[in-house]
Amino acid sequence: MANPNEQSTDTTMRHISYDRFGDRDVLKVTHSDIPQPEAGQVLIRVHGAGLNPIDWKTRKGLGFAARQIENSLPWTPGYDVAGEVVAVAEDVTTLTPGDRVMGMIGFPAGGGGYAEYAVAGADELAIVPEELDLMVAGALPLAALTAWQALFEVAKLESGQKILIHAGAGGVGHFAVQFALERGAHVVATASASNRDFLAELGVHEVIDYRTTDVAEECYGLDVVLDLVGGEAGKRSLHTLGEQGVLVTIPTVTADEIISAAEEMGLRAHGMTVRPDVFHLDEIAELIEDGDVRVHIDQSFPLEKVADAHELLEGGHVRGKLVLDCR
Repeated sequence: MANPNEQSTDTTMRHISYDRFGDRDVLKVTHSDIPQPEAGQVLIRVHGAGLNPIDWKTRKGLGFAARQIENSLPWTPGYDVAGEVVAVAEDVTTLTPGDRVMGMIGFPAGGGGYAEYAVAGADELAIVPEELDLMVAGALPLAALTAWQALFEVAKLESGQKILIHAGAGGVGHFAVQFALERGAHVVATASASNRDFLAELGVHEVIDYRTTDVAEECYGLDVVLDLVGGEAGKRSLHTLGEQGVLVTIPTVTADEIISAAEEMGLRAHGMTVRPDVFHLDEIAELIEDGDVRVHIDQSFPLEKVADAHELLEGGHVRGKLVLDCR
């Protein structure tokens, strides 16, 4: 049997796969042939693959992505990648070998990011700014797009508005606070006391310790709430909204009950599912290039330590992002 820690040969690669839903022990290092790009695709030598909560939920068989893949296991997880283009299909004219790219790939049924090489649609990829390390860039797409779409497409956040962002120090949260600040909003975020300084460095105006303080007693008349926690925290936050305010809740499991509670109170609440959008990614890349937004990596892990990464991810207290180092 191949040693999972061995480097791949020229024609094979290492990747993570699972052949059934379950706990972290279903994640295996596998050797397979390097895939070849088909029409419209490019092959990427992956440097960094971001980890997201949807990864462990899908691995456990939970949520809509799991329904999409349940009949096509074994499957390689991972929707976030950044790396270098090594080959392109004949019909691809927008990218060439050597380009530094990032993207949210294969969503929701394709995946494939937890790997040394991945194929992606050329239209899923944005160019990575020179200032941004490729491994760090791998942690960006899904979380940053979630924050961007929630704030600007669903909530329609504008300059001068007041917003509460739950879990402001997390993966989506630390992007959301930076985007909202850049747009000129007054930003309040919930976090644990240990993340107060981190959020203050990002420029957050007020940090509320969710362990000791009830947001409904601290905040009122808000224009927007971005709920990245769900459940009771989401429902409680409805009390902070002004009459014209809107709450956007990201966890799909509790979205319906929060929306129903809002309707009963005569308020607006929406759920949302992120989608790939290379134009938004380009805008985000520009903010990084200008120094207005940064990507915070809490920890990186080699492929063979993917179970440790999932354990940390499931714990729910990551500051910024986790990433697999696939180099």
